Amino acid sequence: MGTREDLTGAQWARLESLLPVSNGRCGRWRDHRQVINGLLYRIRTGVQWRDLPERFGPWKTVHERHRRWSADGTWELLLAHVQAEADAAGDIDWEVSVDSTSVRAHQHAAGARLAPPPRLKRGSANAVKGRSDLGGTGWAPGGGGAGAAALGRSRGGFITKVHLSADGRCRPLSQVITPGQRADCTQCESVLDRIGVPRLTVGQPRTKPDGVSADKGYSNRRTRSYLRRRSIQYVILEKADQAAQAWRRGRSAAPGFDRERYKKRNTVERAINRLKNFRAVATRYDKRAYLFLGTVTAAVMMIWLRS
Repeated sequence: MGTREDLTGAQWARLESLLPVSNGRCGRWRDHRQVINGLLYRIRTGVQWRDLPERFGPWKTVHERHRRWSADGTWELLLAHVQAEADAAGDIDWEVSVDSTSVRAHQHAAGARLAPPPRLKRGSANAVKGRSDLGGTGWAPGGGGAGAAALGRSRGGFITKVHLSADGRCRPLSQVITPGQRADCTQCESVLDRIGVPRLTVGQPRTKPDGVSADKGYSNRRTRSYLRRRSIQYVILEKADQAAQAWRRGRSAAPGFDRERYKKRNTVERAINRLKNFRAVATRYDKRAYLFLGTVTAAVMMIWLRS
């Protein structure tokens, strides 16, 4: 018996053709739909892998499928396809907002072995070109201590920060994870550079938004220069000390600051709220950075499928 959180028939039809198929030499894949429903149940509830209901099959199978697809970029491929369908239907509002949110890491997220996991297989049929390598090496992301696992120290313990951009309909367009102490402004370029919605027919992926809105955490010369270099209109709130310095120089407000446009920045806040409805995203349980990024990407994919 299914639940309201399982993939519907229409949602499954949009994903089925993109999933890997058996090559006939290594046995058969367990039913992809059953496994994905099990993963979605885990992401939604935050339940431990061993406590997955039996109707989803062996928990090790669900976990291994998630590990594989997080490492080889399958989740990113599925998300890109869903976004491409929305773009082809003219359903994406390209007035983009950027922000970040801190995620408390559960004690189970710490303690990963320092040795990196097995090397990824290159050239697989479902590999995504340009997959983020959070470990900074040729290995699957992870290993190398807390920093390489995107775990940062805070007064309350380990935290991870999720940086994201969202379209005008409160759906994440791109996401990056870093240790929790990493400043927002240092990741603005990375987040915007990861926007790339493919075309269903012919053409290059769309990477440039119509405009960008951000709070004062992104108010610095580097971010503004980057946006001007890409000819992207932006609305960024100035910090109090920057505004005071500008006032002493005879300038009353940030050049080109549009207050009405800035009010729409709440879309990224609402996107974060939707994302944190998934308990495995609101609290990090995954030890490896690439696994947690896969969890976030799968949750984002469901937000797009349900919109």
